[in-house]
Amino acid sequence: MRLRGRTAIVTGGGSGFGAGIVRAFAAEGARVMIADLDAGAAFAVARETGASAVQADVGDGAGVAALAEAAHAAFDGAPDILVNNAGVTHLPAAMEEVTEADFDRVLRVNAKSVYLTARAFVPAMKARRSGAILNIASTAGLSPRPRLAWYNASKGWMITATRAMAVELAPHGVRVNAICPVAGETPLLKSFLGEDTPAMRARFLATIPLGRFSTPADIAHAAVFLCSEEAAMITGVALEVDGGRCI
Repeated sequence: MRLRGRTAIVTGGGSGFGAGIVRAFAAEGARVMIADLDAGAAFAVARETGASAVQADVGDGAGVAALAEAAHAAFDGAPDILVNNAGVTHLPAAMEEVTEADFDRVLRVNAKSVYLTARAFVPAMKARRSGAILNIASTAGLSPRPRLAWYNASKGWMITATRAMAVELAPHGVRVNAICPVAGETPLLKSFLGEDTPAMRARFLATIPLGRFSTPADIAHAAVFLCSEEAAMITGVALEVDGGRCI
């Protein structure tokens, strides 16, 4: 029960790594609110875990403002923990062939959402002088793969944003960290691979020393640690949960 008495928002919590984090946070005693564009998925995980759920577009200022209003009403204030997990990618392609619409979508969800949630929740965390923010980045931001240029760049942005936020918010008692997963068994895997075939999986797995994809549970265990008091002296890190991929 390392998060007993804590409140948390997990964006993109209806599936994949986000759903794994919701399950782990709930098991550790946190009151969790899921924010997801897919309302059906969000409410399904909420029913399973006892969390609450709201439909939210975290790349939209009005959507994040509505999320903040719902969270303040549910938690009687700002959450103790904010997990920026929502993310998208573009299909593998030469960098100059990615459409402007796909580029805008990737940056809107992966980067702008972090700015918008900071604008919505950081002031109250600063006033309270406590809080933990966790950004779910990617090994792609540390060791980029070809043909995913703008996704790589968005996750590199997130890692730099994490460090910048950590330095600025440390005097206010707010910690900010990131997790960098390797590709996992989530809905995004097919998009990373381009086509989900045994040959493509084998080729990808050959680059991971531990020889397997990450799982939602792998990322959730790291998230619980970084958002708990066990990590009270840790801020500004980009923790690789990648089976050795970045070595």
